[in-house]
Amino acid sequence: MADSAMKRGKKILILGIGNLLQKDDGIGVHVVQYMQKNNVSLPANVELLDGGTAGFDLIPYMIDFDKLIIVDALKVQDRPGSIYRFDGKHLKAQTPNVSLHEMGIAEVLKVLKVQGYSPEVEVIGIVPENINTLDITPSPSVAESIPKVVDLILDSVTAY
Repeated sequence: MADSAMKRGKKILILGIGNLLQKDDGIGVHVVQYMQKNNVSLPANVELLDGGTAGFDLIPYMIDFDKLIIVDALKVQDRPGSIYRFDGKHLKAQTPNVSLHEMGIAEVLKVLKVQGYSPEVEVIGIVPENINTLDITPSPSVAESIPKVVDLILDSVTAY
């Protein structure tokens, strides 16, 4: 790690992504909003970002961080509200899509790397119940997972 990075401390970005208008698809955004609304205490080196569906437009916001914690809905066969936590390297693999926004995030991370930035990436995903209804509130099974996801994020932040 460069000396300048060591001097300033490791910076962490918590990035919630998803389409807030499509019910559970916006779960990453809901998690960030929950943390803001509830004034979740974060260390000075940690920032929150509602990434929505921005894709490549997120790159300028990501370049100064040592670690990215990406929160998103997952496309897996499991009980709605189930939580998965995995290394971002899995987003780059040539396997079937796991995240509903995986292609966009995987491509964003590739561009970030080409530009000389290689942050550590962790993904925390929630299995959606309904992503087809135009509604800005998550399903009850998914909403129940939000505090658990926040606890995982806080564990990850303090362990880094």
